[in-house]
Amino acid sequence: MSTKKYVAEAVGTFWLTFAGCGSAVIAAGFPNVGIGLLGVSLAFGLSVVTMAYAIGHISGCHLNPAVTVGLAFGGRFPGGQVVPYIVAQVVGAIVAAGLLYVIARGAPGFDLSGGFAANGYGAHSPGKYDLVSAFLTEVVMTMMFLFIIMGATHGKAPVGFAPLAIGLALCLIHLVSIPVTNTSVNPARSTGPALVVGGWALGQLWLFWVAPLIGGALGGGIYRWLSEDERPAVTGTAPAA
Repeated sequence: MSTKKYVAEAVGTFWLTFAGCGSAVIAAGFPNVGIGLLGVSLAFGLSVVTMAYAIGHISGCHLNPAVTVGLAFGGRFPGGQVVPYIVAQVVGAIVAAGLLYVIARGAPGFDLSGGFAANGYGAHSPGKYDLVSAFLTEVVMTMMFLFIIMGATHGKAPVGFAPLAIGLALCLIHLVSIPVTNTSVNPARSTGPALVVGGWALGQLWLFWVAPLIGGALGGGIYRWLSEDERPAVTGTAPAA
């Protein structure tokens, strides 16, 4: 059963990276009918909603090392499964980025200098935000993402709506933070495109591991302290075991 969980995480993270980053690389700036910032934000949110309903009952649908770490800090996930989950997520994201590159380069004029949806700060931030702004944004956004996940999957939350709350939260996060960092809140999602772009993207990748992991741990820990039940029954996604 554990192997199936890891495969589910790899497939789910593949979908998040392929659909989310693909919306930015292929559709965001398409002439005249590009989906823009709002469309990309929706794509990331919808990727989580669809996979939460598809694999939430198999793996919990974390799709994100920061979520896995945050849930462990929140008492909702066993520490012994953190590393295998993260490995599966990163593998799924790398495969997605590689496939997206193969597809995207088939268009005339394709150029990796456009960023390939990689995350960055300073000169590589869409809005040229500096390192401090990028770091704080990623920490706070990931912290709130975990806080929402913990609450939406609490046993006393409305049943069946957790995927919607989580997907909408990710959409909102992107609406706010795309101009700052191109929005990570997910080290696996950041790793795939960074490996394709290389150079500056790999040089700045550290921030998109460190900040989301800190934010995830804070969000999970704060909600665990706030909740009246330390280890409540959970519903929807992110099962306790």
